[in-house]
Amino acid sequence: MTESRIALVTGAGTGIGTAAAHALVASGWTVVYTGRRPEPLEKAVAASADPSRGVALPADITRPDEVDRLFSEIESRFGRLDLLFNNAGMGSKGMPIDEIPVDTWTDVVAVNLTGSFLCARAAFGLMRRQTPQGGRIINNGSISAHAPRPGSVPYTTTKHAITGLTKTLALDGRPFDIACGQIDIGNALTEMAMPMTKGVPQANGEIAVEATMDPAQVGAAVAHMAGLPLETNVLFMTVMATKMPFVGRG
Repeated sequence: MTESRIALVTGAGTGIGTAAAHALVASGWTVVYTGRRPEPLEKAVAASADPSRGVALPADITRPDEVDRLFSEIESRFGRLDLLFNNAGMGSKGMPIDEIPVDTWTDVVAVNLTGSFLCARAAFGLMRRQTPQGGRIINNGSISAHAPRPGSVPYTTTKHAITGLTKTLALDGRPFDIACGQIDIGNALTEMAMPMTKGVPQANGEIAVEATMDPAQVGAAVAHMAGLPLETNVLFMTVMATKMPFVGRG
């Protein structure tokens, strides 16, 4: 058993996952970086403020057997898990629903929703049986958990569903000191968001450049949520580029 707080970040090899993992390491957490590809995970661990506090454990979170193996390894190595940041996700090309291939829908649901369910399920079980009992789950919801972009049926649907997962876990976790919250992120400048710097479709049909923000600020927000005592929970936090077109009618 280690005295350090143990965190698991999914999708930790790039973007928001890396930013959150790095912020947690800088805050004194020991962080398990997971994702499908080992190379980006190892690179992310090496780039943190203290690589000795990071470990890369590759896994495909859409596969129940790999999720079980991942959590078994965490329990074996560390004896417990104090935080899950359910971050891994994917989008798809914008298009009307009748043009969306069924395989695209299936792929997005598998990563964004089923993967989050499988990891939350495993984390909840470990947090419930460990001593001392309890922990925290933070789900990456996205601004799309509130409002869609044009042509985003698979992504927006899964992110609305994540809100239901968050609310239910926040309720079901109470008897076991398991807190659950959600961070809804708008226009963090990751590789996925790069098109926003060139122009993306708006609700009125125009193409417009949108304001973005540094993913490190998202990492800091996740670390803040994670650092609270378990008797306190940020149920929902929206962190967004100040001037992005989310509030209002534009």
